[in-house]
Amino acid sequence: MRFIKTWTAATLLATRDLTPTIREFLIRPDEFEAPEYPVGSHIDVAVTIDGHPETRSYSLVGETDPRGLRIAVRRSEESRGGSRYMWSLQPGARLDVTQPASLVSIDWNRKHYCLIAGGIGITPIVGTAQALTQRGANLTLHYAIRSVGDAAYLEDLAELLGERLVVYAGQDGQRLNLYNLFESLPQGTLTLFCGPMRMLAEARHAWIAAGHPLPDLRYETFGSSGSLPAESFRVRLKNSDVELEVPRERTLLDVLNDAGHEVIYDCNRGECGLCAIDVVELDGEIDHRDVFFSDEQKERNQKICACVSRGRGTITVDTLHRADVV
Repeated sequence: MRFIKTWTAATLLATRDLTPTIREFLIRPDEFEAPEYPVGSHIDVAVTIDGHPETRSYSLVGETDPRGLRIAVRRSEESRGGSRYMWSLQPGARLDVTQPASLVSIDWNRKHYCLIAGGIGITPIVGTAQALTQRGANLTLHYAIRSVGDAAYLEDLAELLGERLVVYAGQDGQRLNLYNLFESLPQGTLTLFCGPMRMLAEARHAWIAAGHPLPDLRYETFGSSGSLPAESFRVRLKNSDVELEVPRERTLLDVLNDAGHEVIYDCNRGECGLCAIDVVELDGEIDHRDVFFSDEQKERNQKICACVSRGRGTITVDTLHRADVV
């Protein structure tokens, strides 16, 4: 597997509230030696939701900190329970976490860099902005937020970047127009993005429309966001009487595997496509939260990435037919 995870015990050293809905966590793994990790890295954290063991991925904030690993978590009632669990923890709590890993590669030799963050998507962008600034790179950070009071690390970034930080506060009627932004960028600009799935879909369309090569748009995803609110739905197995409920706080992948209907998987982030299974009947909707399938494939609703995508109503799947997912 590409996404080999090494788990280690850790202690939650401290927390601090960055905004009324965003809390920062300082986590120190046992035998921590402040390892250097690539910008854009994340860790997985073992959580417990309604008595079930789960994992959640969180981006690391900033460059290497000798005290420990920093993450920031937005408290959301629409989430699948990970944020509620994290917010319930007090300093001194013991945790299991993975070693930092990065799925985003950065070419440090570009002439221009464009960083884009939507909401809590600022977390992996902070370290990238710091690293590029230290290298004297030509960069601009575009930060889309609901309001100034709801923006994490805004003061730190303003001090770091000055006029190179452009903020778009929705409550003030400001909106980031990705089509206009990408049309203004010189060819060869490397753009790094982190934000909700709907914003990422718009970014990919705007990037292609502006004539930039798609590999120059790189992104960190969080598949917990989608077009539909997280709610329970049902899944049926083809040619059987089996029907299972997928609660709002659990994934289709977890429910199928726990029931003994094995689905292989790897990344757990909607990126590799290994957990994709065939959809043979749909009585409702599919909320595709992956970045593996193309827009056309998602519109056909013939497959679903079980690790992140969800549904509304009832979905009939074939877990035994492992057709080519590309």
